[in-house]
Amino acid sequence: MLVGYARTSTLEQEAGLEAQVRDLTGLGCTKLYKEQASSVGPRKVLDAAMEFAREGDTLVVTKLDRLARSVTHLGTIIAALEAKGVALRIENLGVDTSTPTGKLMLNVLGGVAQFEREMMLERQREGIARAKGEGAYKGRKPTARAKAAEIKALAAEGLSMATIAARLGIGKGSVHRALAPQPPTP
Repeated sequence: MLVGYARTSTLEQEAGLEAQVRDLTGLGCTKLYKEQASSVGPRKVLDAAMEFAREGDTLVVTKLDRLARSVTHLGTIIAALEAKGVALRIENLGVDTSTPTGKLMLNVLGGVAQFEREMMLERQREGIARAKGEGAYKGRKPTARAKAAEIKALAAEGLSMATIAARLGIGKGSVHRALAPQPPTP
């Protein structure tokens, strides 16, 4: 049996999830599992798909990044599937772990994918450092501090912290910090 697994990270990627489901159905997957979850968090639907798959079945994904977040994670998934006698097929790479060549290719491609992600993160850190050095990157604007005067005015009117937070679109903790007495500066 072909067991399909589709994943996107966010709800905004609904079209991507639908495309994966369409492709998996076209490939002949008779059982489909789909979820919208970050690759770094718990993925209960992936766990359920792996639990459902039986000896002789193949777990099918459209792309490697829909399945694993790192080579280590990929290795864990492959080991769990192999222990059950389940193969893994990654469609866009033409990799099928039911063959020795497919297993080798998957390990090589997983290493390349992890390397590329690490390089991307390094470039991102370098870009942020360069922008900070040029004064072009200041980070997220402190929204609650910018509204401190409004917070104090609303508190003076007798509004609760929850009401102030809701009215200004900020968290109650931010309201609390804005109203807390500030320590004297040395």
